[in-house]
Amino acid sequence: MDEDELRVAPRRRAHATSDEEDSELEEDTDDDEEEDEEEEGEEEGDSEDEDEDEGGQRGRRVAQPAQAQRGDPTIIPWAREIGVDPQKMHVMQTSLFRMPEEERALKALNEPPSRRRLLITSSSLSRKHSRDSEGDGLRADSRQRASFAHDIDPEPYRPSRKYARVESSASAFVGRENAYVDAGLALGRSFRVGWGPGGRLVHLGELCGPHSSPKSSANASTVKLTTVPLIAGAAADASAQSSRLLNHHLSNTVIEEDADGIPFANPSRHLNFASFVSQFPSTDQSFEPTLFRLGHALFDTIDFHLDSIPDVNVRQRVADIRRKAELSKWLKVAVSSAMEADLRAQLDAKWHSTVFTLLSGYQVERACDAASDSRNVKLASLIAQVPGDAEFRADLQDQLTIWREQRIDAHIGENTRKIYALLAGVVDTLQGSGGSGVEHCPDVDLAKGLDWKRAFGLQLWFGMPMDASIAEVFRAYDGLWQEGLSSVPSPVPWYAERPSPEQTASQWNKPPNAQPPDALYSLIKLFADPACNLSMILSSFSFSPSPADYRLPWHLYIILSRCLRIRDLADRDTSIRRSDEDSDEDDVEGHSPSADLLANSYASQLEQMGMIQEAVFVLLHLEGSAGRAKAVKELLTRCAAKLDDWVTRGLVGSLKLPMAWINEAKAVYALDSGKFYDAYDLYVSASLYDPAHDIAVLELAPDAIIRQDLLLLRELFEVFEGRSVNSWNERGRVFLDYAHALTRLPQLRELLVQGDDTLPADEAAELDQFSRSVPKLISILPEVLPDRANVRHNAAVAEMTNKLVYHLDRARPLAIAQAQIRTPFFGDATRMRNIHSTMYEKFLRTVEVA
Repeated sequence: MDEDELRVAPRRRAHATSDEEDSELEEDTDDDEEEDEEEEGEEEGDSEDEDEDEGGQRGRRVAQPAQAQRGDPTIIPWAREIGVDPQKMHVMQTSLFRMPEEERALKALNEPPSRRRLLITSSSLSRKHSRDSEGDGLRADSRQRASFAHDIDPEPYRPSRKYARVESSASAFVGRENAYVDAGLALGRSFRVGWGPGGRLVHLGELCGPHSSPKSSANASTVKLTTVPLIAGAAADASAQSSRLLNHHLSNTVIEEDADGIPFANPSRHLNFASFVSQFPSTDQSFEPTLFRLGHALFDTIDFHLDSIPDVNVRQRVADIRRKAELSKWLKVAVSSAMEADLRAQLDAKWHSTVFTLLSGYQVERACDAASDSRNVKLASLIAQVPGDAEFRADLQDQLTIWREQRIDAHIGENTRKIYALLAGVVDTLQGSGGSGVEHCPDVDLAKGLDWKRAFGLQLWFGMPMDASIAEVFRAYDGLWQEGLSSVPSPVPWYAERPSPEQTASQWNKPPNAQPPDALYSLIKLFADPACNLSMILSSFSFSPSPADYRLPWHLYIILSRCLRIRDLADRDTSIRRSDEDSDEDDVEGHSPSADLLANSYASQLEQMGMIQEAVFVLLHLEGSAGRAKAVKELLTRCAAKLDDWVTRGLVGSLKLPMAWINEAKAVYALDSGKFYDAYDLYVSASLYDPAHDIAVLELAPDAIIRQDLLLLRELFEVFEGRSVNSWNERGRVFLDYAHALTRLPQLRELLVQGDDTLPADEAAELDQFSRSVPKLISILPEVLPDRANVRHNAAVAEMTNKLVYHLDRARPLAIAQAQIRTPFFGDATRMRNIHSTMYEKFLRTVEVA
């Protein structure tokens, strides 16, 4: 029973009038009921106090009947016997005498609370984002079981934290925001360590990991700015590589406006792996061109000239074999550098070691030559038949079995056994005959000492039949290294296979149990496993030793998802589809947050390297219009100092950014640099009239007024007339009215003098209008320039007030006095002149009347 039910139960008992309920109340005297009554008495006591405070006896009528029935059940039956209304009898008794239940309730209030606590878990506390400091530590999480045969273990008790959230008004940091002597105190409530522009971090103390100790103690009075590199290696090399790929990408991309009028980058379908391969020389065997060559072998559309074959199944089978041949050709080139390195390291090795090393790189012709040169002609003839058919492999397996059973293998060299095992199709572990002493022959792991690509090549070239698919070869290799039953190496990234001194001293340390696979392995897995998506393979550690290097992952995403339409990210919303007029297939147009995060991460790298145009180009691939515009504008604002004429021409010409975005970014930078007029001019050029209006009112107008430059004042505010500007009538128009009044009032004064204090009808009406509008103008001037701590604002308001009063007094002496203006900006001379004009006008009127 929850608290609401506990509060309602006594009232239900108070209205029970049957004899059966009365007897139940008399007999219910066990200990549990007494404890419940004490708890309910405490709650009713609280409600009594509240009711008594509000209405006196009215509170007792609501709270006491339930206690009366529980304490003395004879009251109502006795009232019935004498013929008195039970409710009226009860009210009279409770108003004259103290009930025993009241005494117990007061006694319970004075006693210390019981140690027993009731843990109440409510589903209403199950919020998405909760805080233990708010009491959610007692929340029981909803859990599910697979079936009714599985029991759910009880949720462990998690007590709340001993600290709670403090309101801003009660915080010790309020009012210390400007205490720069102690930055920790000044920034205590709002300071958060986080990423800034260009990979910068603002923090207190030293940066360290959760399990490491800082070298020095934290100094709360020192704020540090640290730049964390987002790339591995030299910035010049990374910049050159990024520029090469992005220039090629831009040449195959159409920049156009989307439905919301925001520029959007739409890559061409012709942007495939082969086009990126052409950007590298054929002799370049580094990781980056090797990755694009693998993508070309696996995913690019290749014309195998199979149109003459009528059977679709036969065409598909032939295409799979040709695709496998392309993969074999790529792998042969990819492992050549590692194979040559092993050959150079064992120049004095025996012939069988050289032959096995050559076979591990599928250099069959060179292996035959090496065997022939060592006078092993029969073995050379066997090697020439690689990979051989099933009968050839069976014969060699029988030969290995005979050697093992007769214990002849103990007298054969280990590398020679490896060669025969490869020819027989054994690529994991070759069993030995065992034995002891001279005839001892151990098992041999064929992949021991090889890198993962050559271990995969053993499965591709020797282990699996010729008609096996790439998926079958991949599963064979994948099962061996994941089970750990042999010495088959795991697919470690390229930088971990042969680490250089620079990579060994890398500042990024991965957890020991987190070993990402090589990106080449992940790409093969993407082809072999239809259930694999891009989210599983685009880990930055698979491509680079830097966890923040997303250059190659982003390019792979663009090619595989946006161009080739082969595979997509896991969080893509595929519920929205749009059919292209030029294509028979449906294009998935749903939003993917991971795709936007990938583009933002890569743009941050380019921004850190100073490649502003390239970073904007990457951000133009963001899928949401609002997010794309916001990200590009923020980037331009951060890099406004670098937006020279050359960069601006590239952004507007090649990337088709609106010039207003460039001017807005430059205006923010000019405003931050204190160049207010430049900021005003740039905001006006960007058609951002609200910020331009604010700058003109608060920064430029006071200087123009103090210098009495009415022409400049008009030029500043005339551009806003007829535009939609916030508070234009209450702020900007005031300055135009001021300039107009100071121009026309002297002219009207001259006409008044020349006409012997008489004016034509139009000028007289205009002067009457000024006599009403100028006092109103003077009264609102302090609100137009409200910063009383700003000397320029105060001086401008005083100047405007004195000028308006002076010129209006000369034309209409009583206008200011009749308006009864109350402003602190009237000087003594102005007040005296106002009094003098008023008295003089009254004197003239008296003379006229007399």
